[in-house]
Amino acid sequence: MNTPYESYVYAYPHKTAYRPLTDPRPRLADLWAGERQDALSLYLHIPFCEVRCGFCNLFTRIGAPGEMTTAYLDALDRQATAAHDALDDGARFANAAFGGGTPTFLTAAELERLCDIAERRMGADLRAVPLSVEASPATATADRLAVLAERGTTRLSLGVQSFVESEARAAVRPQRRRDVDSALERIRAAGIPVLNIDLIYGIDGQTETSWRTSLDAALAWRPEELYLYPLYVRPLTPLGRRPADDREAWDEQRLRLYRAGRDHLLAAGYEQVSMRMFRRPGAPRTGDDDYACQTDGMIGLGCGARSYTSRLHYSFDYAVEMREIRGIIDGYLATEDFSRAEVGYRMDDDESRRRHLIQSLLQAEGLDPQTYRKRFGTDPADDFPAELAEFADRGWLDTSGLTLTPEGLAHSDALGPALFSPAVRARMAAYEVK
Repeated sequence: MNTPYESYVYAYPHKTAYRPLTDPRPRLADLWAGERQDALSLYLHIPFCEVRCGFCNLFTRIGAPGEMTTAYLDALDRQATAAHDALDDGARFANAAFGGGTPTFLTAAELERLCDIAERRMGADLRAVPLSVEASPATATADRLAVLAERGTTRLSLGVQSFVESEARAAVRPQRRRDVDSALERIRAAGIPVLNIDLIYGIDGQTETSWRTSLDAALAWRPEELYLYPLYVRPLTPLGRRPADDREAWDEQRLRLYRAGRDHLLAAGYEQVSMRMFRRPGAPRTGDDDYACQTDGMIGLGCGARSYTSRLHYSFDYAVEMREIRGIIDGYLATEDFSRAEVGYRMDDDESRRRHLIQSLLQAEGLDPQTYRKRFGTDPADDFPAELAEFADRGWLDTSGLTLTPEGLAHSDALGPALFSPAVRARMAAYEVK
């Protein structure tokens, strides 16, 4: 653990540990047979954005030429039909999310169709369960927001990243402050119960003063949630082409800005949920806490979405480079038969324990040993003695309750990867980024 910023563990195992499923590709009906299906999660992925931010390594492409969004929704409809056919008649969804990419890249009419796919094909009652949707300032238009509000959206997450225009440009995210404020006005006018604002620290030229400017600009809207993300510069992203900076100095800058941001939000009355997530007291709970989508029993639709059963995580191929992404999307559009899983990672008991530990420990409330013992029949201290002891020795872990200390939360992006299994590490190391 040479850096506090080894990797953001938003999924375990990461897609770079997935491999093609062969001999033969498993049928979805077989994968879901015997799985608990009374509280499933539903995720729909839209792999389109109006621009690609300099730090982004998500599965998304810039723009959608011609009738591509229509063709994509057609494919999503076919996939949803196959996924629904693989489930039991009594399957029920407890929450839903639209992500990407930028779901609001779609027009208002296309968003209506997206909601119809979730409801009519998958049987999800969007007005009765928490529904979270991601948006950008440029695509948070009044007509799109009206559709989302009417269809039951409970949480809208806006990727602002910085209210300082020079910092937005440095992150290769061209936007004007007045356009961001206008988008926030429209979101509040739409009446969606929970507004989340994403901010990033560690941008070139960012200081504690300018970071405070963004924090205060966000707080002026009294968002129910705020996410503070450290900047990562990854291969094949626009910022990944720049010369390497002094890593140690950059780590120190990001830690300093994180602590300043954390302390500022705590002083403003927000509660810390995880390293990244802060919630305003009394804000509605939407079921979208950090890592909530990692629970077993998730159906992911779209070529960038993951699905989770208790024994297999599966998806489609993964890429970062734009040409590769375009090829994967083209292949998805041409697919007629979605009844089998393509790529994935088979979960054994050890991987399930690690995943549960990562999901729980990286939350401020920590790991409940009783819940762990009830699920696995073992004690976490017996399953991971070396890892937990090291965290405690570093001052990151309070062993009396298996919760992270404030510095432990600050080092979540080092602590999480330290819990990866040797098998996952080997697969990730062998993966050729494309």
